[in-house]
Amino acid sequence: MYPEIMVIPMREELTRAGIQEARTTEEVDAAISQPGTTMVVVNSICGCAAGKMRPGVRLALQNSVKPDRSITVFAGQDREATERARSYFEGQPPTSPAIAIMRDGKLVYLMQRFVIESNPAQAIAQELARAFNELCAKTPA
Repeated sequence: MYPEIMVIPMREELTRAGIQEARTTEEVDAAISQPGTTMVVVNSICGCAAGKMRPGVRLALQNSVKPDRSITVFAGQDREATERARSYFEGQPPTSPAIAIMRDGKLVYLMQRFVIESNPAQAIAQELARAFNELCAKTPA
């Protein structure tokens, strides 16, 4: 694990965008168990998280349609919280960084590292905005 002082700016890049940190298994479970949609961002210290994923997520959050809530776990730092978040990504290999959308506790979307590595931040934002529009839009009652 890296010293906490080194990862503070990487954590803050997402929390300043309104994404809540989930540093314990209880915080992960509490967020994902709520009704509606939850974006789960698996943050990482790697270059593709810094140059592509985090900027892409911040851009996507400017979309008019967004998940009901957004949380982030930090791979390699908050091990138990990250493992718990990944446990909800049933049948998917663990990667970091990664971005998931959960609906009522079930995985409905997952952008894994190989997609993040091969796309610029703007393309990641566009794909997330598309997923938000499709999966997070409120339907009239």
